[in-house]
Amino acid sequence: MKHQSQQKKGKLASRKHLSADPLFKGLHKDFLGVSDYREGNPEISMADALMSGFAVFSLKDPSLLAFDQRRVTDGNLKSIYRVEDIPCDTQMRTILDEVDPVEIRPAYKSIFRELQRGKALEPMVFFQGCYLLSLDGTGYYSSKKIFSDNCLEKVNKKTGEITYYQQMLGAAIVHPSFKEVIPLAPEFIIKQDGQSKNDCERNAAKRFFGKLREDHPHLPLIITEDALSSNAPHIREAEKYNLHYILGVKKGDHPFLFRKVEEAQENGQTIQFELVDKKDPQKIHRFLFLNQVPLNESNQDLLINFLEYWEITPEKTQHFSWVTDFTITKGNAHELMRGGRARWKIENETFNTLKNQGYHFGHNYGLGEKNLSVIFVMLMMLAFLVDQTQQLCCPLFRATWHKLGSKRELWDRMRSLFRDFAFKSMRMLYEALYYGIKFQPPIILYDGE
Repeated sequence: MKHQSQQKKGKLASRKHLSADPLFKGLHKDFLGVSDYREGNPEISMADALMSGFAVFSLKDPSLLAFDQRRVTDGNLKSIYRVEDIPCDTQMRTILDEVDPVEIRPAYKSIFRELQRGKALEPMVFFQGCYLLSLDGTGYYSSKKIFSDNCLEKVNKKTGEITYYQQMLGAAIVHPSFKEVIPLAPEFIIKQDGQSKNDCERNAAKRFFGKLREDHPHLPLIITEDALSSNAPHIREAEKYNLHYILGVKKGDHPFLFRKVEEAQENGQTIQFELVDKKDPQKIHRFLFLNQVPLNESNQDLLINFLEYWEITPEKTQHFSWVTDFTITKGNAHELMRGGRARWKIENETFNTLKNQGYHFGHNYGLGEKNLSVIFVMLMMLAFLVDQTQQLCCPLFRATWHKLGSKRELWDRMRSLFRDFAFKSMRMLYEALYYGIKFQPPIILYDGE
């Protein structure tokens, strides 16, 4: 029995540098490099404030108050998260409000580099040696009462009521066959980006592409986005940064393009074919494609390749269409379709996970006067990146999660043990959850007779 237990432990020990503890160590090292704008010798170091903020989201605490209640008794913050002096919630907000979000980006790059070093990303290569990068905008703060100078504003035309909100452009490496996603550092949408959703996301994307190529100059990527992105300025910007693309397109937004495709179809210039699904013979995949067609009337020099697709089952028919820079053939149309449909993973496996699986995305941990809400979102996304890295690479994390049945149960049990027992490492905590701990009477601290 003991031998079996040792074998079991050995099986869960691979890729140690992509488990929580070395990743936490790397984050702490990156946070030591963040500039401290304060003068003198502050009581709480910048690294301690940032690691404490990260721990809030790593532990999935529902509020800073819940985290603050750990300060007096929780030595685990020091042993696991390397926090020497734990800030109270007010101190944390005050310190982090002044941090430049750009200085958090290296932490994302460091984890990505570790994933590359461990060859963990190689199975996620999608098409022609490229990774699939899904982009989309989302809101993370909204209020009719509390606002700062950094908030965007939406005015109700009927009542004149103002809603203050903040948004970001999120990005994650995805793959149709993987549930895991690898988020990159988000780009935040600012007032100067414009009034329309299209303008805001397009201008944020320009900054994102530039920073992306600063961090990963040679990473082969295919961006996949919704129909708002299939415009000439955005496509030219992607080409400028050597980014391939598979972008959604709608007939109502591109009547010229669809009219050209219809004309080509009438003239027999399009290629159409069907495939029976390998797993479900009642499901039919129908394709139509046309290469080298102008995107729109104003940009007839911008030639794209058009792919239309229908998924047909006895119950319903779903219809999609995309534009891409890849030459479409019968041999690759199905794979390009899978790439286009994988765009939803930025919403389903990223934003929805952050909102519904314990990360409390959208909860107001603090707006601040300058950068607080942005820093909190970046720390939350870092915690999500660490969790996704463990889900992809750490057998012990996966085994513990599967044993407990859900992420919410894992987070709940993790917080419970974290609060009541002393641990030397996060691995030790996971092992306690996976292998179990001895049920015994508590050691009562009593100074009286």
